[in-house]
Amino acid sequence: MKVLIAGAGIGGLCAALSLAEAGIEVTVVESVREIRPLGLGVNLQPHAVRELVELGLGDALAAGGIATAEHVYTDERGAELFSEPRGVAAGYRWPQYSVHRGELQQLLLDAVRERLGAGAVVTGTRVVGFDSGADGVTVRLASRGSVVGGAVVGGAVAGGGVVGDGVDGGSAEVACRADVLVGADGLHSAVRAQLHPAQGPMLWSGTLMYRGAVEADPYLTGRSMVISQGPGRVAFLAYPISGRAADRGRSLVNWVCQVPVAEPGPLLGEADWNRPVDPAELLDHLVGWEGHWLDVPALVRASSPILRFPMVDREPLASWGGERVTLLGDAAHPMYPVGANGASQAIVDARVLAYHLASGGSVGAALAAYEQERIPATAAVVRAARVMLNSDAAVGAVTADYRRATGAEVERLNARPSLTPAARG
Repeated sequence: MKVLIAGAGIGGLCAALSLAEAGIEVTVVESVREIRPLGLGVNLQPHAVRELVELGLGDALAAGGIATAEHVYTDERGAELFSEPRGVAAGYRWPQYSVHRGELQQLLLDAVRERLGAGAVVTGTRVVGFDSGADGVTVRLASRGSVVGGAVVGGAVAGGGVVGDGVDGGSAEVACRADVLVGADGLHSAVRAQLHPAQGPMLWSGTLMYRGAVEADPYLTGRSMVISQGPGRVAFLAYPISGRAADRGRSLVNWVCQVPVAEPGPLLGEADWNRPVDPAELLDHLVGWEGHWLDVPALVRASSPILRFPMVDREPLASWGGERVTLLGDAAHPMYPVGANGASQAIVDARVLAYHLASGGSVGAALAAYEQERIPATAAVVRAARVMLNSDAAVGAVTADYRRATGAEVERLNARPSLTPAARG
């Protein structure tokens, strides 16, 4: 079996490692020419950390990230409303980690290249279309290499051939054959767009999300995530993400501020993704937060860049793909990031996909089993994130409901069999 993965993000790279572990030939294509450790913080819930540990990445995670010990909920002045233990402190067998997204992606990329070979990830190449049949899928790739030929996929996917020529940095289209195409190409997935051409625009919550990171003195336990909510449903989250900073007695604090500005509805027009903004724009929404012991306005002023995103998702799909093509991660189930679960769900997607493809049955049956397991699970997370963003219920009740919806209850995860095919088979 030969699998082509579109997208070298966290989900796509984790899928490559999991498929290779199961003895399946895999190549990843990524549209950017150079994968660099960009981005800000990301949380990995215990159900995702378990999968990375089983892939042999536990020590590297522990060295680079922070094992989150607790969530502390406060008002805008810093008065504590509620707290709860997290990860191992909550009884899980695996920690919850807060890490730098770019460093996690680099960790996965290094592991893929070490285990699968340097040619397993092909950059400057993106999926532009595909034709799926009973005996395989023909994938059309646009490559921005200087000269492109059948070797664009390093020989890992059979049947490569030049459809158009690209010389001196131009673009060329290449057709290649695979048994399976996995669209892990993110929120703006080209694979999803072909599978679901009538999907319509993304759905905006009406909330803008501002993000930044800055080195500061440690606070509370040094492993605490603080979630504060003030007037107008403005929420501010902060958590440390660097084990290396902690080794120096410092804290690399990742923060997120959620600001409702409109009624929910379709996201129309072009969004300003990853656009840096002036701190003053956000500080206008944080008047009255000066007394918070975290000194929220000071964290904002000290951060550069500050990025602004619309908080969006999509209505869950009834099916992701077909007999030879499927989706994974944000391409399959974009969700509000309020529950810190987007990357975690992508990692679990990857492991479940590899488990079913390694089952020995037909490709169609394996993809159907994958979707039957993951579509209802991820749809529940999408809907639970909407409730968490908009609920007026008590914080403790909302977080408990969210954990049940995401499959992250302690006993359930600790007792679940491994997703490693050899261990389960």
